[in-house]
Amino acid sequence: MRTMPWAKRAALGFVAAAIATFTFHQAMWAALYAVSLMPLAPFPMGPTAPFGVPRIISLAFWGGLYGAAFGLALPRLSGPLWRAGLGLGLIAALVGLFIVTAIKGQPVAYGFAFRPWLLSLLINGFWGLGVGLIMQLMMPRSTRVA
Repeated sequence: MRTMPWAKRAALGFVAAAIATFTFHQAMWAALYAVSLMPLAPFPMGPTAPFGVPRIISLAFWGGLYGAAFGLALPRLSGPLWRAGLGLGLIAALVGLFIVTAIKGQPVAYGFAFRPWLLSLLINGFWGLGVGLIMQLMMPRSTRVA
């Protein structure tokens, strides 16, 4: 297997993750909203601090940064990319639960309440699955992982 330059892997990862945010992430969000588990409708357009960027754009940007890191780690990953993507989604969920909540002054891991954990793991896990599947489709044939 021929390897891609690191910058191309990072760019593909960013784009794959941003696309996965608009598709997989928001599809799971919509499913959870449909069964009244999410308080906000999918594709939230409310402004985020500090720049007032719509929330969905912020989610896609931060997801893209995770995807860029995923692309950089690609040569070290083994197995199918969908499985590695699930791992990425788990990492994103845990960072959100333990680090982002603390930065925002909220209880760490939402006080270990079950519902926020479930929602985070479902949404981010499905997003990560999407990153892996989309990344696989975006990669040149000569560099695809079996």
